[in-house]
Amino acid sequence: MNSEISKSPDGVCKTGTPLDYSEQLYRLYFEIPDNDGTAERILREFLGSEHSKRLLRLTHGFEFEMPIQCVPDLVRLLTKENIAIYQIVRYAKVGGAWISETESD
Repeated sequence: MNSEISKSPDGVCKTGTPLDYSEQLYRLYFEIPDNDGTAERILREFLGSEHSKRLLRLTHGFEFEMPIQCVPDLVRLLTKENIAIYQIVRYAKVGGAWISETESD
């Protein structure tokens, strides 16, 4: 993990993942509405056929795995379709790596 530990202006140490450009997967939760299936379609297309097999639909959103560096791109796609994002939760790293389907062929 390429986490950077830095001190904020108030002197408190903080850790984060903004500099993690690895292919390492994280389990994520996106709290988003999906009344017509648009959000799920966007998630499945973004994740690709292999990673979308582990997409889990929950009452108020979805859990799935992807690299932390992909979060801004996915947020952009969802907001472009006017899908509200109420919460994004990053869980721990999971095993495996993000390999595009074209790289694995």
